Amino acid sequence: MGAMSDTTRDADARADWEAAYEASGTRKDRFVTLSFEEVPALGAPDDADAVPEDIGYPGEFPYTRGIHATGYRGRLWTQRQFAGFATVADTNERFRYLLSQGQGGLSVAFDMPTLMGLDADDPRALGEVGHCGVAVSSADDMARLFDHIPLEEISVSMTINGPAEVVFAFLLVAAEEQGVDWATLRGTLQNDILKEYIAQKEWIYPPEPHLRLIVDMVEFCTDHVPQWNTISISGYHIREAGATAAEELAFTLADGFAYVEACQRRGLDVDTFAPRFSFFFDAHIDFFEEIAKFRAARRIWARWMRDRYGAKDERSLKLRFHTQTAGVSLTAQQPENNIVRTAIEGLAAVLGGTQSLHTNAMDEVYALPTARNAEIALRTQQLIAEETGVADTIDPLGGSWFVEAMTDRIEAAAEERFAQIERMGKGSMLDGVLHGIDEGWFQSALADSAYEFEKAVSSGERVIVGVNKHVRSEEEPLEILRISGEVEEGQRAELIRLRGARSDDRVAAALEALRVGAGGDANLMPLLVDAARARATLGEIVAAMKDVFGGYREPPRV
Repeated sequence: MGAMSDTTRDADARADWEAAYEASGTRKDRFVTLSFEEVPALGAPDDADAVPEDIGYPGEFPYTRGIHATGYRGRLWTQRQFAGFATVADTNERFRYLLSQGQGGLSVAFDMPTLMGLDADDPRALGEVGHCGVAVSSADDMARLFDHIPLEEISVSMTINGPAEVVFAFLLVAAEEQGVDWATLRGTLQNDILKEYIAQKEWIYPPEPHLRLIVDMVEFCTDHVPQWNTISISGYHIREAGATAAEELAFTLADGFAYVEACQRRGLDVDTFAPRFSFFFDAHIDFFEEIAKFRAARRIWARWMRDRYGAKDERSLKLRFHTQTAGVSLTAQQPENNIVRTAIEGLAAVLGGTQSLHTNAMDEVYALPTARNAEIALRTQQLIAEETGVADTIDPLGGSWFVEAMTDRIEAAAEERFAQIERMGKGSMLDGVLHGIDEGWFQSALADSAYEFEKAVSSGERVIVGVNKHVRSEEEPLEILRISGEVEEGQRAELIRLRGARSDDRVAAALEALRVGAGGDANLMPLLVDAARARATLGEIVAAMKDVFGGYREPPRV
């Protein structure tokens, strides 16, 4: 499967692409350089027979050159800055500011208690409320988070996994109380518990009940929230934990295949749910390696979905992904350098064909970004989109010998790891992933790769500007965002108000119904929505399911 393969498309391939391009339309009437020279739509030989099959044309299987015939000529990526801090009122204000500055969608960052399924007044939440994201403990909080933000118009992404279905139920209730039909809701729930066991460690229950909840939501949304992306399979946290580019690609897609198999075991048809799966990748600092990784990801997903899982709907074959620039590439030393790093990483994501992008702020190595630095991060995307010209030609690096060869190498390395996972699962990717988690196989691979990277930095083989080369003797202080202790006090007071205003009997009945449902095999999403309507809190709902499912402790590594 090489970039210079002798296998080529038939002579009609270019005509098919041109027809699809014309039918799709473009966002501008004219695409020209800074010197007013005409920019071609696509760099490719005029002879379709000279285009290798594994590269193909944009919008054509295996989608190496992108999932849309027009690339960014038709529509730019969504500029979706991750935001959330302190109270829901503070975050709502930040959301509305970002929307006013041209952001195209919202992405919610939750604080650590929320990510772990804890209410703000839980003793384990002490000192953490509102610090790494916004505190959301109830449907009331969710309603205030999106106050004066029309949920039927704005796409919303929520980065949460352990209690994801509970938080999603809060959103459904908030939308319902805005008068919004669930069928119009657009957005993404990360909802990727497998990578939590592999990398980020924010789980609540053992893997099997977590997977049940995910499949429950997939099934529920197929019928009731059809535009919602039910899982954002996340390589970002795997990469941030130390993975190489090939490991990020392989482990992420393996998780994706595992979710496909879990849904198929429920009896769901692949083409009813796969179009609503999306991915979330890291854009690291090695420019060409990242671009090749994104290209290989599309090709692998399309082939596996068609050939192994029997997908027939073209939408099931198209890997759609969000990208965030690499948090681990940011440095506390000379933080202004982080603006440059982020610009390079964002450019790699765009040249790799991302559908949406978050660019990190220079101060995120210290804390959540200030409003000023969040604006600079957003402007970084806008400069790439509006001034560089990289969005005017579809896949401008397609056909590069270097890029195509690197794409092939990363794809081959990923396939080797798939084979290992499949052997662990005795032919099943789902069972292989679960076995690899239980045995610590993934965790060990990440630890080994992280160790090799740190050795290279310590020896000077890997240069990090401002850290081990071109250093300063002194650093200037940087103004950062600090969260007041009043945030925690306010959130606790809000919970007291909520509990005083609701019906205790209604809450108790909803939680008991949830326990009974968790002990059976009914879809739990309607019961979660009922509990959210009754104003049961996040911690109460999670605890009710934990009574049935139990908790999880990672096996020790020896």
